[in-house]
Amino acid sequence: MDSDGGGNRRVYKRPGIDSSKNQKVCFHWRACKCTRFPCPFLHSEPAYPSGSAASATGNGSGTPKRFADDCGFSGQLPRRSPNFKNKHNNSCGRMGANKVVRKTEKVCNFWVRGNCSYGDKCKLLHSWSLGEGFNMLNHLDGHQKLVSGIVLPAGMDKLFMGSKDETLRVWDTNSGQCTGVINLGGEVGCMIGEGPWLFVGIPNDVKVSFRHISIKLTLSGPAGQVYAMVVFNDLLFAGTQEGILIWKFNAVTNTFEPAASLKGHTLPVVSLIVGANRLYSGSLDHSIKVWSLENLQCIQTLTEHNDVVMSFLWWDKFLLSCSLDKTINVWVTTENGNLEVTYTHNEENGVLNLRGMTDLESKPVLLCACNDSYVRLFDLPSFSERGKIFAKQEI
Repeated sequence: MDSDGGGNRRVYKRPGIDSSKNQKVCFHWRACKCTRFPCPFLHSEPAYPSGSAASATGNGSGTPKRFADDCGFSGQLPRRSPNFKNKHNNSCGRMGANKVVRKTEKVCNFWVRGNCSYGDKCKLLHSWSLGEGFNMLNHLDGHQKLVSGIVLPAGMDKLFMGSKDETLRVWDTNSGQCTGVINLGGEVGCMIGEGPWLFVGIPNDVKVSFRHISIKLTLSGPAGQVYAMVVFNDLLFAGTQEGILIWKFNAVTNTFEPAASLKGHTLPVVSLIVGANRLYSGSLDHSIKVWSLENLQCIQTLTEHNDVVMSFLWWDKFLLSCSLDKTINVWVTTENGNLEVTYTHNEENGVLNLRGMTDLESKPVLLCACNDSYVRLFDLPSFSERGKIFAKQEI
């Protein structure tokens, strides 16, 4: 290897090859990083000498010893197809350079910043999604930390976003502009909307607003962060560090009053859902508890997951649960009334959240947020994957 005149070792000298400038192979071309045009160095492999000169390369095959050692290559160097054409001769010199570029399932950070110089030849994705039927509508920026809650109330033109930066932002869905920022005084652990009501869980409190302007309440009682909430009839359930707290709505005073607490989990409750007149709770203790909504008693404890139960989805008489143990369990009610796992879907990474929707043909679609910063979409009930949506950081 020789210097380029500036003290930088950039090019290889080939044994037995004339050492003139035009016989030096561009080091950056070999690394697929050369951006100079025209480049004063070769963007191709020169013919290798045979006989004694070839043996001097170190492996007897005509391959330079250092290149063979670095790449673990012991055979002949690849030859370009005689039909290969490149006007600027600026293609990559690595093995298989004449193959079609295969995209990896990772978003290009340079593309995100708007300065990727590889264009269509970049091996990373220049898209926020992979699959058919996706269309990005907008990108809402403003929160300084993780967005931990999103609510789009039915019939309203406002979108509400809560964050770990202790603020709630209000967005106009027509213009995509932020119309208000509310300081909550604590990190948002979860948010839900129910009709005209908005509930925001923060440490030690639940913030409540009616029609998002007229009435604002604070429900005291939680100890520590509120991780999950769900509404059933006139009851509000909240998963906290010490179990499940329940408030009952008083229509006369237009307020929520403490009603009960459910104990049983040994660690914080982080997920809740209601289905078939039952309440299901998931916890850091790896268990799911089934509660009767008639008498608020625990009627079954499910222990099939072996890590935190992060989220639930109720779909067509089935309960879906996901966990950091990299599984999604599909539960069905048996003749004796208990739940049993009827199917388990395995993922490569822990699953953080489940949501459901229907496509334009009214077919059910499952959305799974995983801790590799992907949202995977599956058709139900087949679990055939139909695409991915990507994020830069944790979802």
